[in-house]
Amino acid sequence: MQKAVDDQDAGSAPETPSAPKRGLKWVVVPVIVFVALVAVFAFALTTGDPTRLPSALIGKPAPATSFPAVAGLTDGTHPIPGFTSADLAGGHVSVVNFWASWCAECADEQNMLLALKAKTGVPLYGVSYKDDATAARRFLGRYGNPFKAVGTDKTGRNAIDWGVYGMPETFVVNGKGEIVFKHVGAVTPTSLTTKLIPAIEKARKASAGNS
Repeated sequence: MQKAVDDQDAGSAPETPSAPKRGLKWVVVPVIVFVALVAVFAFALTTGDPTRLPSALIGKPAPATSFPAVAGLTDGTHPIPGFTSADLAGGHVSVVNFWASWCAECADEQNMLLALKAKTGVPLYGVSYKDDATAARRFLGRYGNPFKAVGTDKTGRNAIDWGVYGMPETFVVNGKGEIVFKHVGAVTPTSLTTKLIPAIEKARKASAGNS
């Protein structure tokens, strides 16, 4: 009798590994999906093409945010103010740039922002991200200040609301205060002429057509 029981047990043994295989599948699949998403975002960031990164804010009003002024920052005579999202809905196309004094790419792009202001006359609004006032003032004093207003985002909460992935990032906002374009990474001569300036001109034409 014992041999028959042993034979029966031996015959049913191959069925047991199926459970671990199912468990392994539920572990491996999420990992593969996660790695694929990371690869997509990494590719988009390295190419510097904002169209490769998803942005739920395009075509929508800029998040209701307030950026207090950088303490002690002046234009040499008068204090430079901070700004709110309401200031971006005054009927004119504007540009919002998130930057930080500790960001090497931000230093690299500063000349491009000065060139953008000179070429388009568009008002630029800067956001000093997770920085202290002294470092922010030194940065602008060294690399130049293209901004009409400079606000602070010490906690980084407002950047999250804007969907910012990292420093620097630049947004084009139409006259109604809606985000119409987003550029990830430093502005370069190529992206200035082929992306940002065309986005600004497109927003201006749209505003003129709606007036």
